[in-house]
Amino acid sequence: MKNIVIFGAPGSGKGTQSELIIKKYGLGHISTGDVLREEIKNNTELGKTAKGFIDNGQLIPDNLMIDILAGVYDSFGKEHKGVIFDGFPRTIPQAEALKKMLEERGHKVAAMVELDVPEDVLMERLINRGKESGRSDDNEETIRKRLGVYHSQTAPLIDWYKADGTHHRVKGYGALEDIFAEISKIIDNV
Repeated sequence: MKNIVIFGAPGSGKGTQSELIIKKYGLGHISTGDVLREEIKNNTELGKTAKGFIDNGQLIPDNLMIDILAGVYDSFGKEHKGVIFDGFPRTIPQAEALKKMLEERGHKVAAMVELDVPEDVLMERLINRGKESGRSDDNEETIRKRLGVYHSQTAPLIDWYKADGTHHRVKGYGALEDIFAEISKIIDNV
């Protein structure tokens, strides 16, 4: 079983690489944004609780997010090949909670794959994505704020996963095939 945390700043290519990993390795995919939208849409108890926090402009507490992710993780069955965690964890307490949740099932994170992309490349990618997709959050001011949050709150996870022995850095720019080849080497060797 290969549980993979795909990690990187906004615009680093996590979604694109996740799709390629799923296609090649048959892993499940857990995107926190997608999971939350689904729980809320289905009006589940967890979804109602999450919606209450979101509607009040609050972040969803880590314990609630772990409960939601645990339910999705368990839905893959006991014999799945592994899961890609996309957009989670974002903080050290979330990483610790994810590790505990997996350990309770006799599982672990096999690798944290960091897509490392220079900030100027991220800005260009996100501004272009905004033009192509019409995403309102892909404008220069919002992008700078999102990158600031990433650097202050999320980037410390790199050291946490290094200490955990599961961190792998991949150059996240250049030819798509080259990036994916490097990720495949990591997954093949964990």
